[in-house]
Amino acid sequence: MRKVRWGQLSVAAIGVNKVLPAMQRGKYSAVDAIASRELRRARKAAKTLGIPKAYGSYEELLADPEIDAIYNPLPNHLHVPWSIKALEAGKHVLCEKPLALSSAEAQTLVDAAKKYPHLKIMEAFMYRHHPQWQKAKRLVNDGKLGELRTIQSFFSYYNDDPNNIRNQAEIGGGGLMDIGCYNISLSRFIFDKEPQRVIGIVEYDPQLRIDYLASGILDFENGAATFTCSTQLSSYQRVNIFGTRGRVEIEIPFNAPSDRPCKMWHASQGKMREIKIPTTNQYTVQGDLMSYAILKDLPVPTPLQDGVNNMRVIEALVASGRGGNWVTL
Repeated sequence: MRKVRWGQLSVAAIGVNKVLPAMQRGKYSAVDAIASRELRRARKAAKTLGIPKAYGSYEELLADPEIDAIYNPLPNHLHVPWSIKALEAGKHVLCEKPLALSSAEAQTLVDAAKKYPHLKIMEAFMYRHHPQWQKAKRLVNDGKLGELRTIQSFFSYYNDDPNNIRNQAEIGGGGLMDIGCYNISLSRFIFDKEPQRVIGIVEYDPQLRIDYLASGILDFENGAATFTCSTQLSSYQRVNIFGTRGRVEIEIPFNAPSDRPCKMWHASQGKMREIKIPTTNQYTVQGDLMSYAILKDLPVPTPLQDGVNNMRVIEALVASGRGGNWVTL
């Protein structure tokens, strides 16, 4: 089976340092091109990674007939416009999270994608494809935790650099957009439904004007998810999933290491069982799943509508933080 030929828009660090090297090791993915608005930077990245083609503009990459699919790790405000341009150029698209600046903007991408039913497009929430999350999902679905009741998650790091795109409010910066989206996504993924209402407390940096500390409750009717995310706290991440007869704890839920096994724990009937997950690169898995869907004309693992729904929850939490009340979705 041939491999899907990928190209990346920009020389964004997430792509150059993590995603592209992982996809180069994929069974169904190959990285054949990279583009930057500065040809020099594209050539440097291409040389470092052994990528055959380098372009000095995004338009040149999209015009290359030998490129099948585009990975879009551009800043948040450029996710939708350049993903649409890629679709218009006949390319499949893997777009970084969060999908858009708003649910309305995300919906424009969903609507645009409907015009190209032969093309695959997916939001790049890589964590979902890691075996530790697939294992957690199976334990819940198989009733190994009893009735699912609540999920607690935490995700933080410290970065107050005003020049970092994550701290620039006008282009979609802020903690909820950068990492809180994971807390929300995993809760929806494990409960396998949308929350009915949410309430949140959101604090903003007075100089940067971005949210740097947010906590929320997502009410799923038969259970709830609680979380805290922050871009100005000591680095930490952890997830606990609770049922009436058991619990699952994931040690490194989001930035799972690619150079060593991962650990998770399943507690049930008074016993704690450690589960070791073999060394896995979640970006390789994500690239191969997307590429296989392209090659076999199958549905992508995560439908694009999921990105719209995740944005709706983020918006509701922001509204709740401002109004101090529950917001119904």
